[in-house]
Amino acid sequence: MRYLSQIFTGAGLIGLLAIPVMMQARAKAEIQSNVTAFESSDYSTALNQQSSLVQPSAIADLSQATASNPADAQATQMIEQRNKATVQQSFDQWRNGTGSAFDLLAPDVTWTITGTGATAGTYRSRQALLDQVVSPTSARLSTPIVPTVRGIWADGDMVIVLWDGEATARDGRAYRNTYTWYFRMKDDQVIEAIAFLDMSKFTELWTRVSPS
Repeated sequence: MRYLSQIFTGAGLIGLLAIPVMMQARAKAEIQSNVTAFESSDYSTALNQQSSLVQPSAIADLSQATASNPADAQATQMIEQRNKATVQQSFDQWRNGTGSAFDLLAPDVTWTITGTGATAGTYRSRQALLDQVVSPTSARLSTPIVPTVRGIWADGDMVIVLWDGEATARDGRAYRNTYTWYFRMKDDQVIEAIAFLDMSKFTELWTRVSPS
């Protein structure tokens, strides 16, 4: 159609009459230019030459990598599932009043609270965190914080927990906050943690309510 439109607009009736001759000549030229002597033996030789470029050691390395990857992936998946289940169980016990997520902490855990405020910073042991943050917070509450988990995700040795906490302060007012905790796990214990929360709500609780 492109050729026809060009002929109609540019060459008129003469061009129209010349179409068969032009098409035959063009087809003949293309056939002659594209004819190539290609024997099956040449094709086999080319394949053999390409195959000889692949060294046996490279094939062995590729086979070894392919064989090892599924095992590594399976091992990582098992670690992720175990860590996720461990954290989930800990939060379930916390919600039921039979335990706490802080029970998972290794004695020498590094716990960082992000943001600004009286408790923001890094604590170098489980005991330091309990003494300086957890216990003083509990002393300002008349009911313990009850967690509601929104989601738990695992990636390698890292577990991420998004959860809401709710309690009643000693002055009768509700305390609610949303937390995201990043746990680095080893041997079913938390060895490093980063805690994100609304520090304005947390600081307001600490400022408004005196510990018992």
